[in-house]
Amino acid sequence: MFEKTLTGATGCEVKDDRSDDQKATHNRAVVARDTFMSGWGGAKGGYSFAAWACPPDADFDALWCWVKNRDDMENVQEIDLDDYEPGSSASHFHIYVCTENHPSQG
Repeated sequence: MFEKTLTGATGCEVKDDRSDDQKATHNRAVVARDTFMSGWGGAKGGYSFAAWACPPDADFDALWCWVKNRDDMENVQEIDLDDYEPGSSASHFHIYVCTENHPSQG
């Protein structure tokens, strides 16, 4: 298997899809390294990370399983977005919002 070696990250671009109101309520998240997006585009020279932020009433276990079962996601973790900072190898970090319409919430 081809192993990407990415050491050129010089900063991390963060894209947060949460509204200002959601930033107060949607702080529990599932985060993972996106193996497909790492190393090119917005993550050139580093890793791309994706997180799915959810409200307190979301089915967190279903979201966790949905991320864990994706072939393009590695190192799946539960995080608190209020405290989380991507590591120095991160070039891109995208926070998605898990709504009731998310595929994991069916």
